[in-house]
Amino acid sequence: MAITDWPEDQRPRERLIKHGPQKLSDAELLAVFLRIGVAGKSAVDLGREMIAHFGSLNGLFSARISEFSVINGLGPAKFAQLQAVLELARRALAEELQAGVALGSPQAVRHYLQLLLGNKQYESFAVLFLDVKNRLIASEELFRGTLTHASVYPREVVKVALAHNAAAIILAHNHPSGTPEPSAADHLLTRTLKQTLELVDVRVLDHFIVAGRQIHSFAEHGQL
Repeated sequence: MAITDWPEDQRPRERLIKHGPQKLSDAELLAVFLRIGVAGKSAVDLGREMIAHFGSLNGLFSARISEFSVINGLGPAKFAQLQAVLELARRALAEELQAGVALGSPQAVRHYLQLLLGNKQYESFAVLFLDVKNRLIASEELFRGTLTHASVYPREVVKVALAHNAAAIILAHNHPSGTPEPSAADHLLTRTLKQTLELVDVRVLDHFIVAGRQIHSFAEHGQL
């Protein structure tokens, strides 16, 4: 049965407008994004199939176009639309961090980093560069690695921090196939970067590790 044949109070779009997006399931939100289903499947059914196929929303968001297009009803157009939505969300959060004080919006920082790093299939090391009021100047992915290791060079972090005239930075990297718990190497890297940046009067405010929807803060755990 098509969604247009459902009672109005059960249709995802109408429920979103009346009650807000937080009241909808993941499949219902995807149905609003998809707008229509395929032969024999409503948009909600297709949304459920997408989540089941990729295992999670993060799995869906990180899918390559070839993987995304395997499901009947999906293709380059929907893939491009989804990537555009994700990028708009990243930019909206970046605007919030640029306009306000980053440390005063801890959830915004977390959400931004999860959108930035949580869906990557490779290990990525990023840095948020902040001004004297802890407002975001820029965000850059400085290093890429394999699923288990990324080579991070402190002198390159210092070089970019000075180029941005940053007063402070927030470090972040992801664990694509693991938990957000820091390894011994993560602790060593954090100490090395903090000590190196102190020499040029740039503060390290935090180091986040992102693993899908999970995130670990070194500052919150007293590990800086």
